[in-house]
Amino acid sequence: MDIERRNNVTVTGNPQGPTVVLAHGFGCDQNMWRLTLPALVNDYRVVLFDYVGSGRSDLSAFSAERYTSLQGYAKDVVEICEALDLRDAVFVGHSVSAMIGVLAAATAPERIGALVMVAPSPRYIDDDGYHGGFSAQDIDELLASLEANYLGWSAAMAPVIMGNDDRPELGEELTNSFCATDPDMARVFARTTFLSDSRDDLKGVTVPTLVLECTQDAIAPRQVGVFVHQAIPGSKLVTLDATGHCPHLSAPEATNEAITGFLAELR
Repeated sequence: MDIERRNNVTVTGNPQGPTVVLAHGFGCDQNMWRLTLPALVNDYRVVLFDYVGSGRSDLSAFSAERYTSLQGYAKDVVEICEALDLRDAVFVGHSVSAMIGVLAAATAPERIGALVMVAPSPRYIDDDGYHGGFSAQDIDELLASLEANYLGWSAAMAPVIMGNDDRPELGEELTNSFCATDPDMARVFARTTFLSDSRDDLKGVTVPTLVLECTQDAIAPRQVGVFVHQAIPGSKLVTLDATGHCPHLSAPEATNEAITGFLAELR
């Protein structure tokens, strides 16, 4: 299989620089990183891609069996890294992609040398001693609504996820992105995302890691950012001056400053 075509892989930036892989979250595609690219392309080789079912990926490559686990998406990441022969790349993952990056780094440690986790959550459902932000009933209702009427769910939920009610154009962009995603494939990705539990995987992270959280985030509250930071030895936690779950869109300057500062420390 042509991995680069399957995942609509784009390579840009400085071919002589260290490699940064930008991975989008649920319901999004690589275009969501367009405000981050200008901060990276002069000094870094940048790899973008779309998960199967998103953006301009090859929809014929979708497998419900493969993608009912985050490991299936992590396998895609590893295969992209292998196809491009990446070594010690910095993986920047938004939302669920942060955990996909953790799994990919564990699978192919020679390929991924550092992690940037943008608004990560290892588990969305509350548990004993753990605040994920949602009850089990919340998630059941969310998934039932999504499966019954994906477009209606997208129109209602995207602005909540984005936050920044005073800037409705941001919510509209996320709504349009959700609606452009194949509904059947989105349903699988959503169930995989919101029912996942990657907490035990965090303690196995051994590469330099930056955790970025927002001051207010309906999807990944600040207790989650603290949990991720404490679970990953030696990680760095930065609270961005930003609200919502997509700071790379709502507060690109602050997000880019945090990412490039971390990248500079690695060099």
